[in-house]
Amino acid sequence: MNYAIGADGWLASSDGQGGARYDSPYFNARPDGATVELLVVHNISLPAGRFGGPHVSDLFTGRVDYNADPSFADLCGLAVSAHFFVRRDGRLVQYVSCNDRAWHAGVSSFQGRPNCNDFSVGVELEGSDNVAFSPVQYLVLAALAAALQKRYPLQYVTGHEHIAPGRKTDPGPCFDWAELDRLLKEKAAQNGGLVLAIPLRPER
Repeated sequence: MNYAIGADGWLASSDGQGGARYDSPYFNARPDGATVELLVVHNISLPAGRFGGPHVSDLFTGRVDYNADPSFADLCGLAVSAHFFVRRDGRLVQYVSCNDRAWHAGVSSFQGRPNCNDFSVGVELEGSDNVAFSPVQYLVLAALAAALQKRYPLQYVTGHEHIAPGRKTDPGPCFDWAELDRLLKEKAAQNGGLVLAIPLRPER
C-alpha cells in the first residue's frame, strides 16, 4: 500500500489504492511560512460508537441532517473538518488539501507552539476511545504518513489528546502506538527512511 501527495496537496495513489475526495468548505490558508510538520491522529464516529454511515462526511462537508439522530442537535452550527478520514475497512477519504489549513485541532499546543491547525495535517480514524482500531487502519495511516513526509517536512505524529489535554481524549487508550511505530519502521526500511524518524509514543 503506497500513496503519494501531489503538489496541489491532494492524494494520489501509486498502486491503485486511491481514496475518495469530498471537498469541505471548512478550511483556510495556512499562515505565511507555515507548512506540515505534525500529523495529528483523531477518532470519530457519528452517532457515537456507530460505524459505517455517511454522517462523518456529512459533518465535514456541511451537510448534516440534524434530524437523523437526536445527538446531532449538538452539531448544529459546528464548522469542522479534517484532511483525511480512514474508515474501519481502510477506505480513505480526503476533504481538504494538505497545503491548506483544515479545522481539526481547535485550541491546541504542541511543544509549546499553539494553534496546531497552522502546521499540522489531521487524520480521523473511524472509531471511538473504547473500541480497538482495525489492522488495516494502521496500514493506511502508516502509508499516509510516509506519503506526507515525502511531500512536506513532517517530523512528528501525535494524538489529539496530547495537543489538547483535558479537552480531548482521542484517539484514546485503544490506539496502539507501538503498532504504528512498527509499521512506520517497516516503511522506512522499504523506502529509504522517508518516514518519521522519531519515537511515536507521544510525550504528554
